[in-house]
Amino acid sequence: MHILISGGTGFIGQYLVPALLAEGHYITLWARSETKVQGLYGDSVSCVTALDALENNAVIDAVINLAGEGIADARWTEKRKGILLSSRVGTTDALVALIERLETKPAVMLSGSAIGFYGSQPPEKELGEEAEPQAEFTHELCQRWEASALRAEASGVRVCLLRTGIVLGRGGALAKMLPPFRFGLGGRIASGVQVMSWVHIQDELGMILYLLKHAECSGAFNLTAPGAVSNCEFSAELGRALHRPALLPLPSIVPRLLLGEGAVLLLQGQRVYPQRLEAAGYKFSYPELPTALEAVLADW
Repeated sequence: MHILISGGTGFIGQYLVPALLAEGHYITLWARSETKVQGLYGDSVSCVTALDALENNAVIDAVINLAGEGIADARWTEKRKGILLSSRVGTTDALVALIERLETKPAVMLSGSAIGFYGSQPPEKELGEEAEPQAEFTHELCQRWEASALRAEASGVRVCLLRTGIVLGRGGALAKMLPPFRFGLGGRIASGVQVMSWVHIQDELGMILYLLKHAECSGAFNLTAPGAVSNCEFSAELGRALHRPALLPLPSIVPRLLLGEGAVLLLQGQRVYPQRLEAAGYKFSYPELPTALEAVLADW
């Protein structure tokens, strides 16, 4: 299978590309830096820095869209919000435009989204894919991102929307959490009641591959483990896994100063449940947090 991937040099992409290569797929990465692609994957993948390089008669069997600027990498100014939107919606628009001009259409497009689609929600409320979202920036961002991808359906392409939670792997969000916890300075953020919907990187890959291969699956899917926990519980489990205390709370003023409106990512949460993937038959390797953290840290 020939698979075109955007975001293949990012955190999830650096796990996904080797997994797809191991299955014998032929990979083309759409990336800004051919040098970075070469450094990561050598000659095992092809690279285009502009979609115009792909001719109309190119045969692409699947598109996986993982591109997007890091949502918690900088304070949310209006300019930053624009960058977050354009890096997701603009990229997706370009991929859909490619699909529209290809003479042979891909069978499937797997397009990134996030559990931010649901907005901030009460900690006790379990959210399947049909849950009512709260109107705020994260919902607008994900809704526009998803709407762009769904336009590929008009070309006869099966579209799956990947509403991903906090991915636990070597890098990503966990890399930012570890330093204070390793020094025994970790703890809950503010009240700690906000829910963290997480997923082990191996299940993130497993669900992406499952959706790639199962033609009966389409629409929105929550890519989270079934065992969501409060921030307080997450902090305690991370401390336990590191054999360190986790008793020092982070006051809410700190993320507010660093991220502004973006502090909602740390101070609010969603109890997201992978309802549709479980119904489709996906079996989790790491459904609960303690074993997931132990597996990740053992590989660090």
